[in-house]
Amino acid sequence: MRPTATSTAAGAVGRKPALGAATERLEGRDKVTGTARYATEQPHTAPDCAYAWPVPATVAAGRVTAVDASAALALPGTLAVLTPDNAPRVGESDDPILRVLQDHEVPHRGWFVALAVADTLENARAAAAAVTVSYEVRPHDAVLREDHPDAYVPETANGHPGRRERGDAREAFAAAPVRVETSYTIPPLHNHPMEPHASYARWDGDHLTVYDSSQGAHPVRTALAGLFGLEPGRITVVSEHVGGGFGSKGTPRPHVVLAAMAARHTGRPVKLALPRGQMAHVVGYRSPTLHRLRLGAERDGTLTSVEHEMTAQTSRIKEFVEHGAVAARVMYAVPHSLTTHRAVRLDVPSPSWMRAPGEAPSMYALESAMDELATELGMDPIELRLRNEPATEPDSGLPFSSRHLAECLREGARRFGWHQRDPRPGVRREGDVLTGTGVAAATYPVMCDPASASATARPDGTFLVRIDATDIGTGARTVLAQIAADALGVPLDSVAIEIGSTRLPYGPLAGGSAGTASWGWAVHEACTALTRRLADHHGPLPGEGLTAESDTTEAAEATPPFARHAFGASFAEVRVDTVSGEVRVRRMLGVYAAGRILNARTARSQFIGGMTMGLGMALTEHSTSDAAHGGFAERDLASYHVPVNADVPEIDAHWVDEVDTHLNPMGSKGIGEIGIVGTPAAIGNAVHHAIGVRLRELPLTPDKVLAALR
Repeated sequence: MRPTATSTAAGAVGRKPALGAATERLEGRDKVTGTARYATEQPHTAPDCAYAWPVPATVAAGRVTAVDASAALALPGTLAVLTPDNAPRVGESDDPILRVLQDHEVPHRGWFVALAVADTLENARAAAAAVTVSYEVRPHDAVLREDHPDAYVPETANGHPGRRERGDAREAFAAAPVRVETSYTIPPLHNHPMEPHASYARWDGDHLTVYDSSQGAHPVRTALAGLFGLEPGRITVVSEHVGGGFGSKGTPRPHVVLAAMAARHTGRPVKLALPRGQMAHVVGYRSPTLHRLRLGAERDGTLTSVEHEMTAQTSRIKEFVEHGAVAARVMYAVPHSLTTHRAVRLDVPSPSWMRAPGEAPSMYALESAMDELATELGMDPIELRLRNEPATEPDSGLPFSSRHLAECLREGARRFGWHQRDPRPGVRREGDVLTGTGVAAATYPVMCDPASASATARPDGTFLVRIDATDIGTGARTVLAQIAADALGVPLDSVAIEIGSTRLPYGPLAGGSAGTASWGWAVHEACTALTRRLADHHGPLPGEGLTAESDTTEAAEATPPFARHAFGASFAEVRVDTVSGEVRVRRMLGVYAAGRILNARTARSQFIGGMTMGLGMALTEHSTSDAAHGGFAERDLASYHVPVNADVPEIDAHWVDEVDTHLNPMGSKGIGEIGIVGTPAAIGNAVHHAIGVRLRELPLTPDKVLAALR
């Protein structure tokens, strides 16, 4: 028999559940049995639901001169074809990619120029195929190059200063006894979540309801309110279950605007799920980046200078600059540093966030260069990193709230068997196969955003916690329930969680490894306040229960005077076939210092997932910029090669116990992104150790390996 809420609070001492336990996902059974409903799978869909299919531009740049929808409108089931001439007008937006079908300009290939709406999905697709669009084409430039005449240094790169300098890095480099000057290339990369970007939109009078595959329901509501001239309270956005995002769903995308437009125009509910072939051009991607690094050091390995210059592309309609030179501002003690971001505006789709934006490309370049420096010095790569551990964050001078990178490197070396490694490259051979091992460090910033939550004690002894958090597959709802149970001092199964809707208290989006740290803080505060209310309450609870609320805005915005980062060490062993050029990763290990681990099971899953994505970045994933026609050549999972089970070796993920009192009440750091950060460099360094030749352009595909071995 469940205790009453009153007796639960009174008897909580000594019965707190273990925050950090390997608790199974609360929604796991719903997902594997198919009862978890995603954006376009809502069971209450109206019988008159319509379906929409976008028409993308087939030119790289220009202007729509005519849209002939007559053939489409003559097809069975077609309800409408929206074009720049008849689509509902929307208001201004901070994000120009959301103002679809508002004018005739075509800024890049794949830009939506029409939308077919029909009574079935098949009829909508057929109608879209029957639309004929005429264009006035203008010359385009869609390929990034380092010597582009229009390259510029932006004021900020995704919120970070575009250029930072300490001391005189160039003079220090020229005077350094040991110098490494090198460059690296990373191609465009696409997020490709399992669930495509999708929405279901319905108008009930002047109230808009949207089910959207998004990493944050509140940001979607804010965007739609501005576009459609509505008070936010007249819009409900639900994102209860989301099939992955990796950053591509971190901001509203054009599909949700089109769905709302089509629903308003037809007077019917509308479903729109983007075909995967269209996603490459309209939902963001990691910009290609070109890196130049110069490291200067004393002969004992002490760094004297670091220069990192990165060049990335952005679109002509929206500036988004990958902050791919930031790691040098954080990682190593060095008196002279120069980090610069350069951007080139091209006729390309707008880049955006992809898992560990900035840090993933930045650390690949820096950690590869550190490996080259270790080779030049004849020094163990781990010893080189340990020798340059900073006492404070190099660029800001702030003390670290906690920094246990050295422990991660040492523990990783012990677990991996690093000290049995022969440092000579190209000596471990079995027939045609060469074997090598590599290491790289990892870092990712700690962020906490304002959030609100409510916690209710119900008369039956259970508790309800409500917050607009978004679980994109990370296990967030489970961890939030654990935080609530811990703060309330009750069993986990007495806590129910409601998330993923703007009907709930405000929660920021799931991104930047800040989700659980932000939502969990609000949940902890609400549950702590409820515990105090229960302690003062006497007698039975009222029928509606007893509720406490929280708002962490003031506390979360009061940034403490510390540099807050998670750290880690990545290790990899690879086998390189000298006949085929194929690289196979035999084993990987990651050891992380990421604050208090709140759920061992979901944390390990996140670390391993990030490492797997890093493996893809190193060996298989790339998009090819189409110089002749604009856009990208790879637009499906047959040509864009994400790692599959056969590609993924034995992966181990561990963490060091870390107590950090300068974060949030749980003492947690984000873990969703740090797993990807060090992995590509560790694999690249292992390939060098295997074959004795440095490859500097990702991915490390067989053609590049064979060319290096000739």
